[in-house]
Amino acid sequence: MATDVHQTLMETAAEPPFHDELEAVWGRPWGAHDEVGRLEVVLVRAPGSALRPIRADAWNPTAQALVDPDGGWYWTRREPPDTARAAAQHDGLIEALQAEGVEVVRAEPMASRFTKAMYVRDPMITVPGGAIITRTAVRMRRGEEADLTRAVAAAGMPILATLTGSATLEGGSFVKLRDGLAALGSSIRCNDAGAEQLRSILAGIGWELIVVPLPGYTIHLDLHLAMLAGDLALIDSAGLPYTFLVRLRELGVELIELEPGEAWGVNLLALAPRRVLIASGSPRTAQRLAEAGVEVVTVAYDELHPNGGGIHCSTMELVRRPAG
Repeated sequence: MATDVHQTLMETAAEPPFHDELEAVWGRPWGAHDEVGRLEVVLVRAPGSALRPIRADAWNPTAQALVDPDGGWYWTRREPPDTARAAAQHDGLIEALQAEGVEVVRAEPMASRFTKAMYVRDPMITVPGGAIITRTAVRMRRGEEADLTRAVAAAGMPILATLTGSATLEGGSFVKLRDGLAALGSSIRCNDAGAEQLRSILAGIGWELIVVPLPGYTIHLDLHLAMLAGDLALIDSAGLPYTFLVRLRELGVELIELEPGEAWGVNLLALAPRRVLIASGSPRTAQRLAEAGVEVVTVAYDELHPNGGGIHCSTMELVRRPAG
């Protein structure tokens, strides 16, 4: 009669815990404890052919945009995209990241119907240990989640969880305020079910989640808040609740106000504490940051803004060292 006594001779592998042996088993300190530590590995996706279907005859005067709901795209400018210029600017973003010593992981362009797939921030978020796969709110983006899951898993990153059921949540509305504390902007894109699932997932790694109700049809928190260091943030206060501004100050975060008329200035990417990559075209905001001791690196990105996203939207940190 067979027995399993031999199993008692095998050393149990329950300890050390997952995070303690992450680098030894998974090869890298995957994920991010905050938004501002030294950026080491970042995910991007070139627009590819995604902008080609956008047509000049689709202008909607009510929406003040070129819109084709059936085609699954919008473009917030009267003139359609200059696709060569858009591709060159995305290449410029990658070059700027590489010049900072950041390793760039490139997800392959998707089919042309995925016009927003270049904004890799939304189908996932990263926390200490790996990725949490979200569930995008609009039908036009559904499917990006599975594609990016394959891309980051192929790079070796652990997938910690996936949102399911009727939850909707997009990574552009998730901001790590500091190690152990994050904020989620609830909005037309991020519903209560998504917030509750995320809260439960984060609790498993000992993190707290602050839910920040965003006004009107505002979609993402990263259009109004960018962490620059553990104690410094750039904000568009008009898009944030007063109670959240109070909470930030209680956390010891100094707030720099975005210059009016320079909306894309806040959609930046921190390269290290007090060093950021920002789209050119926000000179007064850049000056405010410099006066606060923040080093500013600029890159042209205006040909991609009408597609609905900026530099922060177009990048996702895969490995970021803790700010300490």
